[in-house]
Amino acid sequence: MPRVSQDHLDARRRQILDGSRVCFARYGYEGATVRRLEEATGLSRGAIFHHFRDKESLFLALAEDDAVRMADIVAEQGLVQVMRELLSNRSEHPADWLGTRLEVSRRLRTDPEFRARWAERSHQLTAATRRRLLRQREAGILRDDVDVDVLTAYLELVLEGLVSHLAMGQPGDDLGPVLDLVEESVRRHRAHATGGTR
Repeated sequence: MPRVSQDHLDARRRQILDGSRVCFARYGYEGATVRRLEEATGLSRGAIFHHFRDKESLFLALAEDDAVRMADIVAEQGLVQVMRELLSNRSEHPADWLGTRLEVSRRLRTDPEFRARWAERSHQLTAATRRRLLRQREAGILRDDVDVDVLTAYLELVLEGLVSHLAMGQPGDDLGPVLDLVEESVRRHRAHATGGTR
């Protein structure tokens, strides 16, 4: 029997995650039945669950995949850029990412077992945000009168508020200036040569 290459396995896993993201976003966790997952991925249940133990493991892997992608953006450009991409629809799966994020939030509120499993995986974004803020502080860009942990929590709360705003169907087209204000609020403001501040 020929051995399946790692590239083939990785591509199949990616196919499952991408199809499942659409399915979970459209139907929610409960509504994403095995049949719907099969339709969304174009694969049989045997193929899907060869890669993932069960539906919850698949959903956790998907949520973790999104968290890793967000952490990469944070490391390079900051958490506000994640929010900008969510608003601009330039991100790879904006609506589907939002659907996954909302489903994670719902399950965290209602499912203690999921909350425990997710807690092991949820620190990546916080850690990436904190590392970037520390680098910015060392570079003299970040304000130094507020603790980095407070600034991290502040930015994460803004992200959650944005997600809730979009989840309610509110428009996001006019929120660019709001995100400019958020970004400006964490920057260090230097005194002008005259000694005054503006």
